[in-house]
Amino acid sequence: MSIWWSLHLRREAASVPLARRLLLGTMETAGVDPDICYDLSVALSEACANAVEHGGDAATEDYRVTAYIDGDTCRIEVTDSGPGFQAGTVPPAPPHTADRALAPAPVPTPAYAEEGRGLFLIEALTDHVRYRNRTGRPGAVVSFDKILKWREGAALPMAS
Repeated sequence: MSIWWSLHLRREAASVPLARRLLLGTMETAGVDPDICYDLSVALSEACANAVEHGGDAATEDYRVTAYIDGDTCRIEVTDSGPGFQAGTVPPAPPHTADRALAPAPVPTPAYAEEGRGLFLIEALTDHVRYRNRTGRPGAVVSFDKILKWREGAALPMAS
């Protein structure tokens, strides 16, 4: 059995906890291990916060979040309508961590900074990250996968 959902959200700060709560509720109901739920919810929050902050100009009011739980993997995609990523701004990361051909250049962040850690957190909390520009229109897509662990007696694996 698999589960997927997609949200079309306004580029407002209030949309970030909404997406996070829906993801947490879905994973908890399916029986995903609480540590995995937490990691994915933080990664999703960071990706949504980036879409809200960088995902367009005043005329672009929305972004999309899609989550798929299929088998033992969860994939999340956050798509915005902003300027997208500039090609070749980052050297490739190790193959198991990210596909960063179009990723924004990470700038070292001071230890006391409250911003600038989103992409680093997404990469640290998930198993595979991909950054790409939308095809045929402005915007960026950040997608990430995580292998799921299940609680004892979890609903989703038993339904397969």
